Amino acid sequence: MAHPIRHFRTITAHRHMVIRHCRRAGILWQGLLHDLSKYSPAEFAVGARFYTDGTRSPNEAERQTYGYSKAWLHHKGRNRHHFEYWTDYDPVTKRIRPLPMPDRYIIEMACDRIAASKIYMKDAYTDASPLAYYMRGKATRFIEEQTAKKLEGILTMLADKGEEATFAFLRQAAKRGHIE
Repeated sequence: MAHPIRHFRTITAHRHMVIRHCRRAGILWQGLLHDLSKYSPAEFAVGARFYTDGTRSPNEAERQTYGYSKAWLHHKGRNRHHFEYWTDYDPVTKRIRPLPMPDRYIIEMACDRIAASKIYMKDAYTDASPLAYYMRGKATRFIEEQTAKKLEGILTMLADKGEEATFAFLRQAAKRGHIE
């Protein structure tokens, strides 16, 4: 059964939390534009149809049904804060390869992952949750090496030092235009 209202509430709560995190990280404009494609018919209809209980992405349920997620393919192709966006054909190897992400999108990706963990985990969330989730999929992730290193460093900082230190670091990185 479709749940358009519940899905709308979940994606809107997530988006608003990302906006707050992006503001704290010094990239408010990116936060305001974050995930607008989730409201498009290609993504919203699937999200409403496969909505579970707000504790996991509807894309996972769509994948279980069809073996892939059309909504995810649409989403990742339009949102630069997903490392999956940053892949391309390599004319030398004749294979798809991951590309380095610009740091501004790595910062947004970190804000997105923190917010997603908070929304999906609710009261079980800790500052270590985004890193734990990231590490569970590390072995099979198709992400460029320096991009992965930077994101893992941010999530490790969050787990070890908390939000204040992490968002201060991200603000400085956004001002400099790169993550050190």
